[in-house]
Amino acid sequence: MHATLRRLKCAPGQAGEVARLIKEEYLPQLAGVPGVVSYTLVHPSQDEITSIGVFTTQEGAVQANAIAQTWVRERLASLGASPLEALEGDVLVHSTFPV
Repeated sequence: MHATLRRLKCAPGQAGEVARLIKEEYLPQLAGVPGVVSYTLVHPSQDEITSIGVFTTQEGAVQANAIAQTWVRERLASLGASPLEALEGDVLVHSTFPV
């Protein structure tokens, strides 16, 4: 398994709008990436969002980061978004728990 970690700063108060656009526009693109397993968006501070994507292959993670870089540049600049910081790497530990 592989994971992507992405960090994006946006104008204060814009995280909700960024999340809406991600859900409506980016996630449909991500769904087409081979090997995508999951995507989680976290709001750790007023002007920052962080995402975690999990993929079955490194190729899927790399492809997803490339799509995200382009999408952020084209769609989020008007919301004060900084250039996307994106990493990918091997998943060393992964666990799911019964609810």
